[in-house]
Amino acid sequence: MRMVTGHLVILALFIFSCKTSTPPSGSLQLIETGVASWYGPNFDGKPTATGEIYNMKGLTAAHRTLPFNTMVRVENQNNGRSVAVRVNDRGPYAKNRIIDLSKAAAEKIDMIGPGTANVRLYTSADALEGTKITDLKVPHYTIQLGSFEDQASAISRVTNLKGARVEEVRVGKTTLYRLYYGLFTDPDKARQEHARLKAQGWDGFVKQVEN
Repeated sequence: MRMVTGHLVILALFIFSCKTSTPPSGSLQLIETGVASWYGPNFDGKPTATGEIYNMKGLTAAHRTLPFNTMVRVENQNNGRSVAVRVNDRGPYAKNRIIDLSKAAAEKIDMIGPGTANVRLYTSADALEGTKITDLKVPHYTIQLGSFEDQASAISRVTNLKGARVEEVRVGKTTLYRLYYGLFTDPDKARQEHARLKAQGWDGFVKQVEN
């Protein structure tokens, strides 16, 4: 049993060794099963949802809800091949898909020809700790109304706005207090509420809740 456990730890370290960001800690756990697709030339060189430029030769992926830079191991159930990818984009938008892989990642698990594959997604056991994700398949949206370095200023700004909240956010070494309003699963409803608030003098924008 000790030998098997040791092999699993070595495997976990190996599959995440190709990424550029810090490896996730903890053991791997299955988080989702479904169909993967891939995207390539038509998107190469264009900005992803993070603002990072998409490189189809990189080992990256698009997912609806996982926090950006989450490392995921994608296992092709059809042939047993797997690849480690970093989430840096949003999608896929087809209802029956759970992840969009870069061309390079799709090549690693031999799904370029078929275009799709039945896959299992794994990540470290602690990768989702502290996030607000309740359903990996359903993105949630909120309206950000402001951002302050002073908590008291943030709280006073939304005292009379029912449904608003203040959340502490770490950005690098800086602590910010952001004003948010509402939580929506329908982005159109979020945009409608944003328009209503804007008419009342509130500025801001709709954003996806990811962490």
